[in-house]
Amino acid sequence: MGAVRRELAEHGPPRSPHGGPDFVTVTLPKRDGDQVRDLLVDERVGAVVEIGLAYAGSALAISEALLRTGSRNPRHVVIDPFQFTAYDGVGWELLCSLGLNTIAELVNEPSQRFLARLADAGFAADAAFVDGSHHFHNVFVDLHFLGEIVRPGGVVLLDDVWWPSVAAAVAYFETNLGWLPIPGALADGTADPASGRPRTGAYRLPDPRPTPDFREFRPFC
Repeated sequence: MGAVRRELAEHGPPRSPHGGPDFVTVTLPKRDGDQVRDLLVDERVGAVVEIGLAYAGSALAISEALLRTGSRNPRHVVIDPFQFTAYDGVGWELLCSLGLNTIAELVNEPSQRFLARLADAGFAADAAFVDGSHHFHNVFVDLHFLGEIVRPGGVVLLDDVWWPSVAAAVAYFETNLGWLPIPGALADGTADPASGRPRTGAYRLPDPRPTPDFREFRPFC
């Protein structure tokens, strides 16, 4: 698995969809993927929800973590409504070529709709990785439902928190719902050269889940 991730990072996907999004721009860099993998291994995850498949860079790191933990029934729910349009199925084909479709399932619809049904079905995950829409309202909805799906004490990781829209969305959950940044978890990852802000963020959910009073709302950005 590590060799495939290195090959992907160094040479790009096996094929490039015509007019598809730029690989380097959208793909999680390998060193960030290594840190995501290591954190999930330390958490001994057995079920992970991932939003955004693209070229499968982060999905490979997550799959590697799931296989390393030795869970009896590893599950990797991947949500990407654009996998067979913008990406022409390249990321999913790569996962299938490695036999990872035995632990992964691909959902081809917007996460903001599917996550609501997943939560309603009582699905429980140990962690989530969020790299889908970067519109504030979509990220906010994703995080709301992941707060119900990821078990208390579990972790939520986000890519592109250097974007103000993503940072503002997670700030609400940190400020009002007690999501705690995990110190040093992704400290050696990619940072914005101009601002120094990190690309990825990791948060631990409170245990038990809070039930905040609306009268105690705190501004978050």
